[in-house]
Amino acid sequence: METSRRSIIGILSAGACVGLVGPAFAADTIKIGMTIPMTGPGATTGQLQHQGAKLAVDQINAAGGVLGRQIELVEEDDQTTNPGMVLAFSRLVNRGDLAVILASVRSTQVNAVSEDIKKSGLPVFIGGSDPTLTHMGDPWVFRCRPNDIFSSKVIAEFGANDLKKKKWAVIHGTDAFGASGGKLLIDQLKALGITPVIEQGINNGQADLTPVVLAVRNSGADVLATYIAFENDVALFARQLKQFGVNIPWIGSASVASPISRNLAGPALYGTYVVADFDANSSPEAKKFADEFNTAHKVIPDDQPAWVYDAVMLTVEAIKKTGGTDPMKLRDALHAIKGFKGTEGTYTFDENGDGLRAYNIIQNENGNLKFIRQITPAS
Repeated sequence: METSRRSIIGILSAGACVGLVGPAFAADTIKIGMTIPMTGPGATTGQLQHQGAKLAVDQINAAGGVLGRQIELVEEDDQTTNPGMVLAFSRLVNRGDLAVILASVRSTQVNAVSEDIKKSGLPVFIGGSDPTLTHMGDPWVFRCRPNDIFSSKVIAEFGANDLKKKKWAVIHGTDAFGASGGKLLIDQLKALGITPVIEQGINNGQADLTPVVLAVRNSGADVLATYIAFENDVALFARQLKQFGVNIPWIGSASVASPISRNLAGPALYGTYVVADFDANSSPEAKKFADEFNTAHKVIPDDQPAWVYDAVMLTVEAIKKTGGTDPMKLRDALHAIKGFKGTEGTYTFDENGDGLRAYNIIQNENGNLKFIRQITPAS
């Protein structure tokens, strides 16, 4: 991304300090809270999330709002840390004037506030894909991305059946997202009769991944699969794989397709396959959103702005159905949503709050993303 982190922080912090984004709002606005990484290693993805949510809000407000009221975003900096997330979420809940909250895309941060979500009495949208996040008996949680039960199945089946690969290297983060995704993938491979030749965890922000790269090279693996959360880590891994001549097919989770990863890694990510929940060519709704986002921000979006855009639109749909913003009625209306066409896919929420089940196979062709097909694996 061309925008500097300092400018991102300045832009977003200015809005958060006064509790709103954009021009002054009347007191009767419908307020949507949002925890967002304005600082820390996730600040650039935080900008994308801010832009996605704001695009939805601007479109709704330009069309007259909902129930005759304008929508207002209220953002708090989660600092890309668990303590920062706890503080940001607490500040939003304690306001007492929010209809819903859009929480983190980081599974480890959602885990950090799982008990607070239960106590909040507000519908909370999440982007974290760790399956356990929606299996804690909490009726207030709604996930706007498919979980990694599905992504692990798609990675395993695509690599084993389409690419015909048998010697797998599985590299994953040691955070909640990476550890869960890595375990799920290994289980899916075992169901196909495959035991990885190497499985290794890496720490977020690890300065040098040379030992991991050399371990992959020496393992004899003929395919690489990754669950790595942060784009800077993806880019470093890609560059070091290229440096040490590791040229096997790579199937990664969504961060491998991020515009941030591709901007940082450049040709080192050419040829990689990605199992991504958003792709501009996966549906008419996705294409429309991608065109509008690209027009506004000069970048093809990934899942980061897409899921929050959908969360805002789902909130508006629930408000329309209930005729107000009573949290319990909104919660029940969201659980009742069936066949809602969003940018990430068609939402039908189950009793756990999972709304999506499909993933897209895409490939990086010389820096451009080529859509291969969409897969909805069996549950």
